[in-house]
Amino acid sequence: MASLTPSLLIVGGGQSGLAAAHAALQAGLRPLILEASARPAGSWPHYYDSLRLFSPARYSSLPGMPFGGDGGRYPHRDEVVAYLERYADALARRGAEIRTGALVSAVEAIDAADGGGFSVRLDGGETLDAPALIAASGSFAHPHRPALPGLETFAGTVLHAADYRSPASLPGEHVVVVGVGNSAIQIAYELADHARVTLASRVPIRFVPQCPLGRDLHFWFRLTGLDRLPLARAESPPASPVLDDGRYRQALRRGRYERRAMFTRLDGDHVEWADGRRERLDAVLLATGYRPSLDYLANLGALTEGGRPRQREGVSVTHAGLGHLGLEWQRTPSSNTLRGVGADARHVVGNLARHLRNRGRVRV
Repeated sequence: MASLTPSLLIVGGGQSGLAAAHAALQAGLRPLILEASARPAGSWPHYYDSLRLFSPARYSSLPGMPFGGDGGRYPHRDEVVAYLERYADALARRGAEIRTGALVSAVEAIDAADGGGFSVRLDGGETLDAPALIAASGSFAHPHRPALPGLETFAGTVLHAADYRSPASLPGEHVVVVGVGNSAIQIAYELADHARVTLASRVPIRFVPQCPLGRDLHFWFRLTGLDRLPLARAESPPASPVLDDGRYRQALRRGRYERRAMFTRLDGDHVEWADGRRERLDAVLLATGYRPSLDYLANLGALTEGGRPRQREGVSVTHAGLGHLGLEWQRTPSSNTLRGVGADARHVVGNLARHLRNRGRVRV
């Protein structure tokens, strides 16, 4: 076993951190998960109330534990939370240590003369050392808020999708939803029962049928291996298409909501469009995505100036023994999903385990 206990620190106890702990146990390592919240479920408890997975339950499992129930259903948010907590319990029974309420504030490299590895400082001042570390803290805590003209002085409500729970979150008669991804369309569809909704984006909506030829898209992904292809090399991943079960494109055609090119500016309580039209506006919902939440690595020298990890397929290119999980398109199109993160975890943990064996830090 490791000369230090634990042999692997994992920052983040959501789907990526739990998958990392599973892979670590398989590799003979002793993982310690540090989860900032009170539950080992990552950001899932904080998503909007009506959220459902885009993939059926049979394709939405972490390694070693099927989701359970009807494999053809699309589990809702609370089902995912319960599944992750069951998964965490199973890991704990196998020897993984999981600490909740453990917010990591900073990570420092330990000098090679002192054995190398990483020293992690928690928000309360406690420090923990280990020879290897995986940053699996996701991105939900770092929502992307683009610098849109007039947004800072807009007189109405501005809300990011990270803070949206239900239509009650956005009172008013006219709401602009910025974005064209799955979350933007799902939220716009839901809001349209309560307000006039306009989708604003720089590119058109790209719909993809949820069930082509009568089978869910993820069946075809599994059959062809398409979502496991090593396509992820871009610094800024392309926007995902909207998986449509038939409701969303039809709703757009029937005028349940409309889509317009991005507005030119917000002015007081009005929005100005590219064609010169000016309308009163009550609220703006930013479904503009997220950026990696890695502030605790800022002093390590492991990030770019923009705060993105310097990594290749989840393995740090700046620090031996440092790995990353849960990044969009980290290795494949499915990297940041329940169905895809397990393969990434095996890859990253395998690399770290080899590093530790070569350094004589573990014996497996």
